[in-house]
Formats: sequence, C-alpha cells, structure tokens
Amino acid sequence: MQENPLQAYNLDRLGIIGMKGCEELAEKVDGHLRNFCEKSGISVKSFLIPAECSRFGTGEAKAVISHSVRTYDIYIICDPYNYGVTYKMYGLDHPMSPDDHYQDLKRIISALGGKAKRITVIMPMMYEGRQHRRITRESLDAAMMLQELTNMGVDNFITFDAHDSRVQNAIPLKSFENVRPTYQMIKACLRYKPEIILEPDETLIVSPDEGAMGRCMYYSSVLSMDLVMFYKRRDYSRVVNGKNPIVAHQFLGKDINDKNVIVVDDMIASGESLLDVAKELKKRHAKRVIVFSSFGLFTEGVEKFNKAHEQGLIDAVFTTNTVYRRPELKDCEWYHEVDMSKFIGLIIRQINGDCSISELLTPMKKINRILEKYKSGEMA
Repeated sequence: MQENPLQAYNLDRLGIIGMKGCEELAEKVDGHLRNFCEKSGISVKSFLIPAECSRFGTGEAKAVISHSVRTYDIYIICDPYNYGVTYKMYGLDHPMSPDDHYQDLKRIISALGGKAKRITVIMPMMYEGRQHRRITRESLDAAMMLQELTNMGVDNFITFDAHDSRVQNAIPLKSFENVRPTYQMIKACLRYKPEIILEPDETLIVSPDEGAMGRCMYYSSVLSMDLVMFYKRRDYSRVVNGKNPIVAHQFLGKDINDKNVIVVDDMIASGESLLDVAKELKKRHAKRVIVFSSFGLFTEGVEKFNKAHEQGLIDAVFTTNTVYRRPELKDCEWYHEVDMSKFIGLIIRQINGDCSISELLTPMKKINRILEKYKSGEMA
C-alpha cells in the first residue's frame, strides 16, 4: 500500500484551533505550516478546525467544534488578554476579561471530549502569570490554572516570556515550555537600525528591575554587550491598583553617556515604570532608548508614549503580535511589531513530528548566522 505523504510528517491528523481574538494569528500560523508542506511537495488546504464559543442572553456559553477531532494532534491558541472581543449579556456589550477567555478555553477542551490524541495549549501571555507566587494570604492563580488544564487532558503548555517560569513547578510531570522571542527581536532591530546591534561597544542592555535580569543577561551574552540595571524602590506600606507603588528607580551600572540602550522587559502595562526608566536614562545622556517587550498591552493608551517620543525620551518600542494590540498602535511611528507566527508554526511542526524544539528555544546558531550576514553586507 502506498504511504500517505502526510502521515510521514504526522500532518494528516494535525488541527489548529484559534480562540476568540486569535483568529488572525491562527490563520498566519496555518499559512506558514501550509508553506512548509508545499516546500516538501505536500498540498494541504488548511489545518484550522472550526470552533465556536457562543453565548446565551444571560451570558452563559457553550463550545461547539464543527469537525472531527478523533486521534487529532490539537493545538489551541489562546490570548486571555484580548479585551477587543465582546459578547452580549442582557442586551449589553461586555468586553471579554481574562477569566472569560480562560473559561472558553476550558469549554473548547471539554468539547474535544477526550477524543484528541494530544492537546497542546499555546498561551503566549500566561493567564494570571503575574500572580505566580504567594507572599501572604493570597491565591496562586497561575499554578491553579496549570493544574486544572493538565487534569483536563492538556499534554503540553507553551507560553512566551513567562513572568516567572518557576510556576511550572506546579506541574512537574507535564510539558511546560517558556519561549523567549530573542531572535525575532534582534532581527527586527537589525531591520530598524542595524548599527544598534552590530556595534556592541556603543550599546548597552538595560534591565528595568531585578525581575528582568534573567532575560537581559541572555541578550547581553549573545550580543556581547555590557549590562546595567535599575532597582525599583517600593513603598511596601501601601497597595495601589494591586501593587506596591514605586518610590524611585535606583541606577546600578557604568556610564551610559552617548550610548544606545536597549531596555528589555516582558510586558508594557500602563508604561509608567518604563517611561520613568527612559527619563532616568536620558538624564544620564543616553543616545537612543530602544525597548524590547514581548507584550505591549498599553492599558492606559498610547498618548503618554507619543509625548515621550516627541520629547526624545524613547526612540522605538518593539513588541510581538502574540497578544491583542490597540488599533491606534499602527499609526505610532515609534512602534514596531514583531511577527511570531512563523516561529509558532515551527514549534508546532517540531512537536507534531515528535522532534526536539531545543534549537528553537535557544536559537544561538540562528542569531550568530543573521549577525554574520549583516556584518558581511549580505542583508544590506
């Protein structure tokens, strides 16, 4: 019997479900997977599986999957922070909260009915990722979420730039992958102004706080750049908007006069802390302030960043397309979007083929290769 070419790649039973708000990203990932197949001489229409979480008038919901999933290798892409999706409850429009998205994710897993061969959840920004540890009498939401999903049959959990990857200790016998978009950020910055990356003596990596030191040390190592940091001094006697307010940013490091600086962090929420860091850097006569942030939430809008750019405090901000971006961001000249869809497609292809993803998680060879191409002028 002639072998089905799809079976050789384990692709004949590959399915991708894009949750509400993730349809665009899921379609891009699907397109890349189909391109991978075409390069191997395999023609595939689509890996997308139609699924819907409809709402009743009371706000209750149910999930329906309109395609067979028996023995399928299922990948569910979910963005719990997409407030651009709304639903009607008692005739009123409600933006979906992270809790609403998470409940819909569980509904989709329930609708699979245990028929899938393997379930992988790709949640770029982890639900409740900032509530990852217990300091006093408080909930451990991220750990509870991971345990709940694995108990429902999820085999792999993939997230990007976790606030603290030690949360995986909650599920020590299950697969948890924390992916960092280092290569894609470097590539995007090379396209923006290659000299920032190619002249390591003129550029410094800046950690905005002690929590970001791990990711900043990686950038510092792969790019052979010096590292400086800020220490957030907080007022622990008060809680404002769920956190202790920052009193001051203490600078620790060498002279940054007339140097390019790259500030690396996992997310931009309100942006106040980041802009305070930018002001401190400019006070020390930094030449350019570039920001690498995996998730650009901009919870209080972009006006503050527009003013900061006009005042020369920030030159460019790079964030990924793995979470919902405010529509007005596309009109901001300081904003640069980093597309992660091909990378997600590569991860899915490797896992589907039961292959290692180590080189994708630590892309040293790819980083060195693209740096050499730019230095030699091949990418001019």
